[in-house]
Amino acid sequence: MSAAPLLIGSEIYRNSTYGPKHPLAIPRVSTALDLIRALGWLDPARYIDSPRATPEQLARFHHPEYVAALQAAETAQSVPPEQRERFHLGARGNPIYREVFRRPATGAGGVMLAARLTAEHGGIVHVPGGGTHHGRPDRASGFCYLNDAVLGLLRWLDLGLTNILYLDIDAHHGDGVQDAFQGDPRVFTLSIHEAGRWPFTGALEDRAGGHARNIPVPPGLNDSEFNYLWRQAVLPVVRHLRPQAIMLQCGADALEEDPLARLSLSNNAHWEAVRSVIGQAPRLIVLGGGGYNPWSVGRCWAGVWGVLNGYAPPERLPPAAEAVLRALTFPRAAGRNPPEHWFTTLRDPPRPGPVRGELRHLAAATLEGLPEPFLGVA
Repeated sequence: MSAAPLLIGSEIYRNSTYGPKHPLAIPRVSTALDLIRALGWLDPARYIDSPRATPEQLARFHHPEYVAALQAAETAQSVPPEQRERFHLGARGNPIYREVFRRPATGAGGVMLAARLTAEHGGIVHVPGGGTHHGRPDRASGFCYLNDAVLGLLRWLDLGLTNILYLDIDAHHGDGVQDAFQGDPRVFTLSIHEAGRWPFTGALEDRAGGHARNIPVPPGLNDSEFNYLWRQAVLPVVRHLRPQAIMLQCGADALEEDPLARLSLSNNAHWEAVRSVIGQAPRLIVLGGGGYNPWSVGRCWAGVWGVLNGYAPPERLPPAAEAVLRALTFPRAAGRNPPEHWFTTLRDPPRPGPVRGELRHLAAATLEGLPEPFLGVA
């Protein structure tokens, strides 16, 4: 990976909201991009404006009837009752909003572009607007209208890769990705997520025909426990599989400040995970994902870009970066009196703790019966 990392983003995320009462009312990708620029961490030559995936490209995974319904919902800003029930549009946490097709199609286009660029040339691409890992072929699910991770992985397969590893550290199980590749030995999925959390899948015993591992962790997971799992379970899987490419979904809802999960990580855990997979495969794509506190998400994903480039966060943010964070608002209780370090620093205080016996069991179980790397011809 000799080439400098690339960053794929878009202005479509700025001022785009799922609605005032929805968890995704907050700015996330735009906050991360603004912080990266304010820190002086972005060479304009390494920034790519994300293309929007076409309906034909989306049909590689999604049913054309569903894509057409999503487009029609954006135009009309409503859906007929039968489509609401069939496609879960305007229902089950998936509201109709102004960019309901264009925004997820932009995320998908960015991830597919990252897959094409890395397939051809190798290297690293960060796509913070990607990571919608719950999307189903024929319906929206879990705030995800399209599954950009699946589309990116399929692009890698279509371009000839045959040994791919998908890693997911979102607090919610990456069910849509695992199910999309069940039985396909070319894609191995590994998800660390909170046990007993929606979508209530991803049990330790769920191995999707042998080509998946799930690590459901207890509430309160701390940095020490995450690092133990990463070193004792995840990295051994990486070394065993020797993948041609790694896609890492870096959802930020496992951070302690997130309102939709009960894990207790600092952003140091995410950054160390990213750092540890650099160089483990010739191709690396790092996505965003979940995360519902604007300060914790923006700071985490900006820091991911710093890690990919070897930049150390300053002890105190420069005024321009601090201004980005002070301009944020958050309707939940945590937003009424946010701590000062959410404005002035990028790095969280570490959150170490004891490693519970349950975590040691999860690590050992993850390594049992790993398949041999799939080296066949696509």
